[in-house]
Amino acid sequence: MRRYRWWVSAGALAFVTALVAIFVLAGPESQPGRPLEPPGPPGTGPLTLVTLGDSTLSGEGAGLYTPDTNGLNGNWCHRSPNATVHETQVPDIETKINLACSGAPSAQVGFGDAKQWTETSQAQRLGELTTTHRVAAVVIAVGANDEPHFSQLISECFQSWFDIRAAPCSERLKTEWQPRIDAMVPRVVTAVADVKKALADRGYDPEDYDLVLQSYAAPIGPGIPEEFRNLNGCPFRTEDLDWVAGPGITQLTEGLRTAATQTGARFLDLSRAGAGHEACSGGPNAAQEWFSRLTVQWTDLSSVDRANHAIQESFHPNAAGHAQFGRCLGEFLTGEAPTAACLKGEDGNLHATISP
Repeated sequence: MRRYRWWVSAGALAFVTALVAIFVLAGPESQPGRPLEPPGPPGTGPLTLVTLGDSTLSGEGAGLYTPDTNGLNGNWCHRSPNATVHETQVPDIETKINLACSGAPSAQVGFGDAKQWTETSQAQRLGELTTTHRVAAVVIAVGANDEPHFSQLISECFQSWFDIRAAPCSERLKTEWQPRIDAMVPRVVTAVADVKKALADRGYDPEDYDLVLQSYAAPIGPGIPEEFRNLNGCPFRTEDLDWVAGPGITQLTEGLRTAATQTGARFLDLSRAGAGHEACSGGPNAAQEWFSRLTVQWTDLSSVDRANHAIQESFHPNAAGHAQFGRCLGEFLTGEAPTAACLKGEDGNLHATISP
C-alpha cells in the first residue's frame, strides 16, 4: 500500500492537509512557518508520467515523429506525439515525458554505456529529470530487442514468405524461443532495477511512485484475408501467423511477467490487446486496425542515410493502437491491482481487466 496515492482527489487531499496542519500547529513540537512537504514524489515541479523502453512506447508506427528522432544526426528513436504516454489519462498528472527509443535493448534502458541511435542510458536521464519534475509513475516496455529479437523475428517470418521451399520460420523458433525468453528475463530484471535505483538515488521511496512493466501485443494474427497475405500488406505464412499470435507472444509475455514479479513492478499484459485489430485483419478496410501494415517510406529510398529505415514503421502500433493502449494504461494506473490485462470490452475499447 502506497503511503500516498498521487491521484488522490483534490477534496480528499485538502482534508488530509487540513488535518496535518492542525496537528502541526497544535502539537508540542510544532514548527510554525515550516512548509509542508507535498505528498507523493519528493522535490518540486509538475507531477509527471514517464515512459521508458523501445518502439512499442516510443511511438514507432504512430507517425509525426519529432524531427530530432526522425534521423537527425543518426537518431532514429521515432518518438511520436501520438505515442501511448500522450494518450494516457490519469488524474493530477500534469506532464508526460517519453524517453523510449525504437529498438532499445535492456542495456540502454538501464545504466551503462550502451547507446541506441546515439542516445545514452534512459535510467540516467530519468534520474536527471527529477531535478525539475516529480515523477509519479514510470512505465517500461523492454525485452523484445534482447535475445528474443521480436522485431527480427517478424522480419525473418516476412522473408520466409518469399522462399516457399524453405520451412516456415516458426518451425525453427518452436525449439529456440523459450531459451531466448529465459535469457531475456535477467536482462530485463537488471534494467528495471536500474530504473528503481535511479529514483532511489534521488530520494524516492518505492511508495512515492508507480512502476509498471508492460508486455507486447501481437501485431499480426491468423485473421488476415488470403489476398492480403502478400506485399499488398502482410506477407506471412499462415503457420507463422498462428505461431506469432499464439505461443510466440504468450511465452514472451510470461517471461516479462516473471521479470515484473522479481523486481516488484506492477505488470500490464498486452498480449491479447490487439486481437481482431491486427495489421491487415480489416482486409480492404484498414480503419479498424491498430497496427501498421508493411509500410514503405518511398522518399527515404532516395537517400543513403535514410534508405535502411524506409520500412522501420512496419508492424508496429499505429496512432489508433497507441490511443487504445493509452486508454488501458490510464485505467491500470488509476487502480490498485498489481496486474491486469488490456482486453476489449463491449464498447469496443481496451480496458484494464483484472484476472480472477
